[in-house]
Amino acid sequence: MSVISDLTEKANDKLKILEDLTSNVKQIQDNVLEEILTLNTNTEYLQRFFHGKFDKEIFKKNVPVVTYEDVKPYIQRVANGEPSNVISTRPITGFLLSSGTSGGAQKIMPWNEKFLDYLTFMYDLRMHVITK
Repeated sequence: MSVISDLTEKANDKLKILEDLTSNVKQIQDNVLEEILTLNTNTEYLQRFFHGKFDKEIFKKNVPVVTYEDVKPYIQRVANGEPSNVISTRPITGFLLSSGTSGGAQKIMPWNEKFLDYLTFMYDLRMHVITK
């Protein structure tokens, strides 16, 4: 197989993944929420809402929509050296800083290796869409 046809096949595979993701949005969202809840139900942040039991309905009922200011103290604690499990069962491997253009002050955003995997995946998909 030539390099060009190999790259074309890989690009088509990526586009197929994108089509699958965008045609099953509700199911994908449900799966992602389930994964997040399953992985993080024992974090300090979520424990205060779940009290040992969790599912999507309990999440919808008990966990309010929040702003950055609501979660900032938890993020700050991890940034100051407390264990990641305050907010995530996956190890926090770094922090990103926002530009501060939306509210005047920079925001600290924790990230982990899985986030980088997703980010790389999305940039890769984006490039395939742009070149299509």
